[in-house]
Amino acid sequence: MSSNESSAKATFQFYPVILAGGSGERFWPLSRKNKPKQFLTLDDSGLSLIQATVNRLTALPDVEVEDILIVTGVDHRMQVLEHLPELPTENLLVEPVARDTAAAVLYAALKIAQMDPNGLMGVFHSDHRVDQPEVFAQVVGRAASLATEQDILVTIGIEATYPSIAYGYIERGEQVGADKSFPAYRVARFTEKPDAERAREFLSTGRFSWNSGMFVWKVQAILAAFRQYEPELFSALSDAVARRGGVRAVYPSLQKISIDYAILEKADNVVVVPAEFGWDDLGDWNALERLLRGGGENVAVGRHVGIDTGGAILYTTNGDDLIATIGLEDVVVVRTAEVTLVVHKERTQDIKKLVQQLKANPDLERYV
Repeated sequence: MSSNESSAKATFQFYPVILAGGSGERFWPLSRKNKPKQFLTLDDSGLSLIQATVNRLTALPDVEVEDILIVTGVDHRMQVLEHLPELPTENLLVEPVARDTAAAVLYAALKIAQMDPNGLMGVFHSDHRVDQPEVFAQVVGRAASLATEQDILVTIGIEATYPSIAYGYIERGEQVGADKSFPAYRVARFTEKPDAERAREFLSTGRFSWNSGMFVWKVQAILAAFRQYEPELFSALSDAVARRGGVRAVYPSLQKISIDYAILEKADNVVVVPAEFGWDDLGDWNALERLLRGGGENVAVGRHVGIDTGGAILYTTNGDDLIATIGLEDVVVVRTAEVTLVVHKERTQDIKKLVQQLKANPDLERYV
């Protein structure tokens, strides 16, 4: 952060919140119920995705691991602590059941408000990748500066570089402030994942960013938004947080809704900072191609021998195993100890549907 940004946030301690409750089903069969995507290591860094996320955030000025809160599910509490032994146990917020991102964000905001009513809150995901952490830090600094100057909700957008149908989009409105290095804009609208034609239209306008799901705001600003737009959710969870054992009792009855639907698409004080810092949400197996692309036709982790095979992504968890292919184009082949997945690259989004089928079949549920 610049000196101006640092001074602007001097009275607002920054508390990053990491959402780590996802199941990562589209990375099945590598991502499983007992080891979802955030605990996987997908590159040669030796770090799991959640470890890399914490390292990226503690590199921000004035942020220590003691300032980070992590929201996760009851099944993954011990895994978080194993991957992050330096995290204070009181900074781990455990959801008894998953209730999407609105409840998770509100839970963390209420906890931060108890510790520091003047706190500045950031929301990040445990399973994203960032290739340019220095630029990332500058963008978060810009968002923090904006959020401390006004009671606004700042979202970090990613410059759309191709017509993706895997991401939601944010349309930019009028510019806010005069900063030219990382300009900010009023949000004109949020749009859910479009079809290919609409994605191309968005890209052609130059007004759209991908919705990264990363946010910065004063804790009191987001609490005020919940009071206004989701009063029942706010009342139920704020009462529960104030009572010992209340969260465990109340959480299953909370509305299951995303922060986008609950707050951001309703609020009129949302600002976007578009940026590019080598971001990838690693949403499905196609991300491995972006992550590990070398000079060859195919991307392979493990041994692969192929004839007339191109544009393939091949992954085996056992380095002694061999994947052999003939006459295949644009496929993903994943081999684990129990499961072999073969899917066309254009259908990787449907892996989630396959996992749902497995869950519904008692004879196959053990493969989830």
